[in-house]
Amino acid sequence: MSKRPPLSDMRILLATWFGSGYAPFAPGTFGSLFALPIGWALANESGPIGLGIATILVSVVGIWVANIYMAQAGEHDPGPVVIDEVAGQWLTMLPMAAMMTWQGLLVAFILFRAFDIWKPWPISWADKNIEGGLGVMVDDIFAGIAGAACLYGLMHGAPRLLGIG
Repeated sequence: MSKRPPLSDMRILLATWFGSGYAPFAPGTFGSLFALPIGWALANESGPIGLGIATILVSVVGIWVANIYMAQAGEHDPGPVVIDEVAGQWLTMLPMAAMMTWQGLLVAFILFRAFDIWKPWPISWADKNIEGGLGVMVDDIFAGIAGAACLYGLMHGAPRLLGIG
């Protein structure tokens, strides 16, 4: 059984996205949910460029803090590390960052969670073959790219679904 590193360590606090990864069930879903308000604020204040820069920063920091969490917990790709969900969720939101609606946010959440849970190729390949903090992050980044592609398609094919048509 692995041990739970303390949230008093800022690196662990970030890896668990301010403790949301310590939810009693579905920590990835909680991590994605806790990413939404900050992603929404970033999109509204700084548009796609700001959200994109924040996504890159969270991805780079995520590799570092995931490695630290795994070393302290003695576990590979532990559930409480949800900073990867933050990066993937924000990446999924990027196509709508200039015109975010609550409907678009909901669809982005559903799309990202679906790809993160289903893990079609190449997401499943990354999940199984890339080790360490990079491996923790990359499968969710791939899921975010897939979600963003679908969201982009919906923006042009079914804008009313997203509250923009």
